[in-house]
This record gives sequence, structure tokens and C-alpha cells, in this order.
Amino acid sequence: MPKTFNNLFLSIGAMKAGTTWLYAVLAQHPALHFALEKEIHYFYHKYVDKNMLSEKYRLTEAKNRYLMRYDPEKANIDAIQKNLHWISAYLNRPVDDFWYRNLFQMRDREIYACDFSNLNAQLPVEAWPQISAKCSNLRVLYTMRDPIKRLWSHAKFHLQITGSVDKLNTWSPDQFNEFVRRPHIWRNAEYGQVLRTMREGLDPKQRKVIFYEDIHADQRGMLRQIEEFLGLPAFNYSQAILDRRFTESVKHEMPAFFPELFSDDIKRIRSEIEAEGFTLPEKWG
Repeated sequence: MPKTFNNLFLSIGAMKAGTTWLYAVLAQHPALHFALEKEIHYFYHKYVDKNMLSEKYRLTEAKNRYLMRYDPEKANIDAIQKNLHWISAYLNRPVDDFWYRNLFQMRDREIYACDFSNLNAQLPVEAWPQISAKCSNLRVLYTMRDPIKRLWSHAKFHLQITGSVDKLNTWSPDQFNEFVRRPHIWRNAEYGQVLRTMREGLDPKQRKVIFYEDIHADQRGMLRQIEEFLGLPAFNYSQAILDRRFTESVKHEMPAFFPELFSDDIKRIRSEIEAEGFTLPEKWG
């Protein structure tokens, strides 16, 4: 009997850990199909927060991210028609498994439907066997980055996109500490929890863990590892796309006091990663 989701590839890497770069590069592979939206957040909606994909949220996303973003003087009408077809599916109701599957309905001969949502790292352990049971083939990739560098990058990026970048110069240690420990920032730092959930909820063949630092130490080698994880033939990615950088935060040096605010947490997180059998990159110090 056909499975609801067929072959599904989920990247659940921590925010500011290189997942946007991976998305842009892997989108070149002819065996991988990406929907118009990189991060759909469907499984987070289903298992964690039922308001994630509310009608208001989807209408806002459609208006701000898709409907107003093309130039009639330059746009290709066939491409716009295709995008509008996807937007119609995105705004459809109800938001259920069939809604999610229909977001990939324009898939042609690509082997995998792909969804790169960092919120899926927060799914409860019981969600993974349920998702797996609806897939012909499920593959889940988790990416980690040096914890303190990721925290600083995440804090900078959030302040930048909210128009509060001036706080990088004015905030005290206590203010940074309070902000970074807010759930929407801090949850991305709990690598150990994610690794335990993946181990308990997924078969070994269904999960792969990589490090941001290893990606950029050997880009093509790591991409080949991911292709092998997915059972795909090698693809010759253009050097131009490998050299690009995406969603970079504003340039601002980390304050000397910043690492000390979280030193005990970082020690714990590192030990939890090692307890799961992983060797930390040398660049983590």
C-alpha cells in the first residue's frame, strides 16, 4: 500500500548552523524536490504547536514572502503560475497530512520531497515513529555548530531582523543573558536533547548528524556523505554556489564576557554530545 509521504528528507539542524547553505546547495541536485517554502513547519504544527500554521500565519507568509515579490517586467509567467498553484495549496484547508503531501505535488522524477525546518528538532520522541510509518523512506539530518558561536550568531541575527541591532552595543551582560535564555533562542542550543530524541525515535539508517565546521572544512566531501546517506548518485555542484553565504548576521565581535555567561551550560552540552558517541570538532576548542 502506498505511504502518505513516500520518500521524505528532513533537515532539522539548529538555527544558524549552516542549514540555509545546505538547502541552497542541495536544491541543485536533480533527485531532490523542494517546495516553494524552505521551512514548512508542518510536523511542529502537528505535534507541538497547533497554532503554528494558523490561517493568519499562512496568509501573512503568502502576502509577505510570495505574492508581492515578483517584478511583472522581468518575471516568467509560467514560473509565476506554478508558484501561485503552490500558494493555493499552502492556503488550503484543513492543515493535515494530505495538505502537507500536496505541497510537493509538483514533484516530477525527483526521489525525495525535502523540508528544511529547524523547528522539527523540537518534536517529541513519539512523533518520529509516527512520521516514519507514513514514509516509504525517511531520512533526517541534524547539523550542530560550536555552541557559543551559534548562540552569538543567533542573538545577532534575531536583533538584526527585529530592527534592534543597536542593542549589541548597549546591552549589559545580564541583558544578554536574559535574552539568549529565552526559549526561542535557547531551545536551539540543546543539542543533547535532540540527539537523544533522534536515537530513541529513529532507526540508525534514518538519521545522520553532522557538524557545521566539518561542512566547510570539506564541502564536497560532506555533500557526498549526505548523498550516500540518501542513497543518491554524486552530483557536481557548481563552485559558485558552494562559495555563497546566506543569511549572514551583521558583523559584530562577540563581547569578552559573552562566553562566560554560558560556560557551565556549554560544558554540559558538550558532554551530552560526547555521551551520544560523537567526537567534537577540533575547532570547538
